[in-house]
Amino acid sequence: MNRNIFDELFVLEMANNHWGDVNRGLKMIKDFGKVVRYNGVRAAIKLQFRDVDSFIHKDFRDRKDIRYIQKTLETQLSKDEFATLIEAVRRNNCIRMATPFDEASVDLCVELGIEIIKLASSDMNDWPLIEKIASTKKPVIFSTGGSTLKDIDDLITFFENRNIPCAINHCVSLYPSEESELQLNQIDFYRERYPEHTVGFSSHEHRDFTYSMLVAYAKGARTFERHIDLHTQDHPITPYCATPEQIDRWFQTFRQAKAMCGIPGTEKAQPTEREVKYLDALVRGVYAARDLPEGHALCEGDYYLAIPLQKGQLSCRELMSGEVLLKPVAKDAPFVIEHFDSPYASNPKLRAKIESRGL
Repeated sequence: MNRNIFDELFVLEMANNHWGDVNRGLKMIKDFGKVVRYNGVRAAIKLQFRDVDSFIHKDFRDRKDIRYIQKTLETQLSKDEFATLIEAVRRNNCIRMATPFDEASVDLCVELGIEIIKLASSDMNDWPLIEKIASTKKPVIFSTGGSTLKDIDDLITFFENRNIPCAINHCVSLYPSEESELQLNQIDFYRERYPEHTVGFSSHEHRDFTYSMLVAYAKGARTFERHIDLHTQDHPITPYCATPEQIDRWFQTFRQAKAMCGIPGTEKAQPTEREVKYLDALVRGVYAARDLPEGHALCEGDYYLAIPLQKGQLSCRELMSGEVLLKPVAKDAPFVIEHFDSPYASNPKLRAKIESRGL
């Protein structure tokens, strides 16, 4: 299974924000595609597919009081129109992705070359739909909003048994959500319980979502999702959606989080040259406490430790009693590497390190 497809993947969820207007959808893809290219990230632009004729019962299509039904009808696109948008996603070097809400829409995913399928939180128990999605053998990301632990365990087992890569998106299904409602510790829980799978974060907060990126990345989330939209007079942006400018800051915050966290937490980080130089300036050097002749075996009372450490000088780290002096050393003079026939003098790598550090 190629699970790496999900690592550092950003999902830009268009949802129905094209509002049934192909030109509006094309502008969204173009504007957000520019931000993706500028930041050099891997991103998918995701649409939502519904076979409206079968998805909504015929007796309820005139119900103006059911917002979900009305919005689905108002934003309906034809197969050819969806094909136009998906081709635009490809031309903008983004990954083609969709959420199918019915079996016919899964077939459309295959027909249009969708590369990753998203299973919505609302469909985590829709097994006819899940079976249909699995039949495509395409990678799947599923969101956990409103789910039980059994729901998630069942899905993981289901996809693993079919050798289908899947990622787990921590999600709180509140649109918009407050920072206090994000439950980001769930990322820790999912990473511990499903260590072989990528864990991500689907973000719906509406104030400042840069902080959640910093925290989510630090906790190990490696795929991220946000809804996207454009400011227009006819359709004001919804509170949980992000503009191109906000997505640009989101990407930059990811870079900042990645730089702050450094290498993976599975190994010891190596100190940087800058860090080593800073610490070397605080290390005490070895100085002669009195005049010492050539051939003298160093013992306690012959030396003292003090800063600064000078270039070529032995430090408290290399001090070895019993070493015999090859040259005389005057009182208060530093002991340098040439004074002893030690491993530090004969090892070129160690010698170069000692000679380059200090003042």
